[in-house]
Amino acid sequence: MIDLYTAPTPNGWKASIMLEEVGLPYTLKALNLGKLEQKEEWFLKINPNGRIPAIVDRDNDDFAVFESGAILLYLAEKTGQLLPTEPKARSVALQWLMFQMGGLGPMQGQANVFFRYAPEKIPFAIERYQKETRRLYEVLERRLGEAEYLAGDYSIADIATWPWVTLHGWAGVETEDLKNLTRWINAVGSREAAKKGRAVPDPASLAREAPQDPAEKIAQEGRKILV
Repeated sequence: MIDLYTAPTPNGWKASIMLEEVGLPYTLKALNLGKLEQKEEWFLKINPNGRIPAIVDRDNDDFAVFESGAILLYLAEKTGQLLPTEPKARSVALQWLMFQMGGLGPMQGQANVFFRYAPEKIPFAIERYQKETRRLYEVLERRLGEAEYLAGDYSIADIATWPWVTLHGWAGVETEDLKNLTRWINAVGSREAAKKGRAVPDPASLAREAPQDPAEKIAQEGRKILV
């Protein structure tokens, strides 16, 4: 049994989608990021970086894993799924995983911060990060013109990247003209595991707190996390 500590964010959805894909049973431990539960001492013992997601593998001596990419790798190796074993194919999957972890995630994350969360709008910063996010999308567009999925076959690279790209509008980045990327977004999104994982935590459980302007509420919560 896996304990999943998460929240409704792109990085959080990576872990829940992966767990749904590989069919491992898990217990949801939803954290309220706005209340900074991820900074509480009990959670820092699981993830010293104070971020979600994190997992605890109860079947492996309560082994804790933090960092979303490391979680994907751990679960792929634990189950023998969604990561090739042939060295070159494995390397391709890991290259695209690292592309998301080191490039797309941080750059789109900064686009989110300056476009949505920053109390002061700084045009240079907004344009800088939106342009870089768009450039990275164009890298994906070229790759997906060559292959059905990022590593050829569906893999942890797609699971890592898809939750971020689906929120391109939140970062103010357009993708309508990127036909290969759009095809891939729809292909991954049609998978049952992606649908189920994307709904973790269940949006209905959060609905009672939803304001009249959900986007502004999300932005307000995001500003709290930036401390």
